[in-house]
Amino acid sequence: MDFLNAMGGTATGFFGAVIPFLIVLTIVVFVHEMGHFLVGRWCGVGVNAFSIGFGPELFGFNDRHGTRWKLCAIPLGGYVKFYGDANGASVPDPEVVARMSPHERAISFPTQPVGKRAAIVAAGPIANFILAIVLFSGAIWIGGRFELPPRVEAVMPDSAAARAGFEPGDIVKAIDGSPIGNFIAMQRTVSSSADTTLTFTIERAGEEKTLTATPEVYEERTPFGRHRLGRLGIQGPKGTEAKLVHYGAGESVALGVHETYFVVERTFSYLGKLITGRESADQLSGPIGIARVSGEVAKVGGVGGLIGLIALLSVSIGLLNLFPVPLLDGGHLLFYAFEVVRGRPLSERAQEIGFRIGLALVLMLMLFAAWNDILNLGASWGRGT
Repeated sequence: MDFLNAMGGTATGFFGAVIPFLIVLTIVVFVHEMGHFLVGRWCGVGVNAFSIGFGPELFGFNDRHGTRWKLCAIPLGGYVKFYGDANGASVPDPEVVARMSPHERAISFPTQPVGKRAAIVAAGPIANFILAIVLFSGAIWIGGRFELPPRVEAVMPDSAAARAGFEPGDIVKAIDGSPIGNFIAMQRTVSSSADTTLTFTIERAGEEKTLTATPEVYEERTPFGRHRLGRLGIQGPKGTEAKLVHYGAGESVALGVHETYFVVERTFSYLGKLITGRESADQLSGPIGIARVSGEVAKVGGVGGLIGLIALLSVSIGLLNLFPVPLLDGGHLLFYAFEVVRGRPLSERAQEIGFRIGLALVLMLMLFAAWNDILNLGASWGRGT
C-alpha cells in the first residue's frame, strides 16, 4: 500500500510539474516565434511553417498564405521556417535559392537585404523582452505591490553589516547610486550580490552617510534548487508595516521595464562571476529544472506566480538567444555584422562550420544543464522534499 501511495504521489507530482511547465514554455516560445513571424511577414517574406515543438507533428493546419501552423511532439522550443530556408534554424539552402524564379527570390529569406534579415532575427528576442515588460507592468498595475520601508531594525553581531557600521534606524536611500525605494528592493540587490562590494547611501538622524559592505556568501537549498546568495546581516521592518502601493499605468510600465532590466543585469553579473570563478556553474538549469520550478510556483503562487515565472523565463530566453553563438539568433546577427563589414556574406563553408560549432555548444550546454537538474533532483529526494 505504501508503494502504491508513493507511486500515486510521484505521478501527481509529475503531472503537477509538467502541465505548468508546458503552459509556461509554450507561451514564451510562441511569443518569441511570433516576433520572427510578424516582422518576416511585414518584410514580405514567405513563411512555410510555424511550429511549437520539434519532431513529429501532432496536429496542424494551413492558413490562406500557405503557412503550416503545427504542434509537434517534443515541446522544448519552436521555429519559424521561412521560404528558402533549409531548416527551422534559418540556415540557407544555396541549391534551392539558385533555382528560384524572380518572384520566389522576392519572398525568400536568404535573398533579403541584410537589414531586413537582421530585423526578422532580432524580432524574436525583442518580443520576449516586450512580453516580460507587459507582464511585469500589468501585474504591478492591476495588483499593486506590498512595500516595506528600507529601514534597518536590527544588525546581526559579527555580520557584514556590523563590520560596515550599519546601525538600527538607518534608512537605505541608494545602493551603488541606484535609488532604493523599499526594503524588498534592497534585499533583492544584496542577495544577488554575494561577495561583491556595495556602496550604500544611508540616512541617519537626518544626515546622509556612505557605507561600504560586502555581502557574505551563503548557500540555500529551496524547492526551486540550490542558490548562492549574499547576506548582509540586517533585519528589516516587521511585515505588519507593509503597505499595498498602487501605481498608475505610466509608473507601472516604468517599473516593468526596471524589473526586466534587473533580470538582464543580474544575468550578466552571474555570467561575469562564472567566468572569473566567483560563481559556480551548478546553478544553471535546463528543462527538468524549469519544469520543477513551474510545478512549485503553480502550487505556491498560483496563476500570479506562473505569470511572474513566464516573465522571468521570457527575459532569460530572449537574452540567451542574443548570445553570439551560431545557430542562435545572436549567431545569425553576428554573421550579418560580418556581412556588412565585408560587403558580402561569409562563405557557405564558413557558415556551415559555424552552425556545426554552434550546434555542439548548444547541445553541450543542454546536457550540462540537464545533469545539474538531475543532481539537484537527487539531492531533493535525498532530503525527502
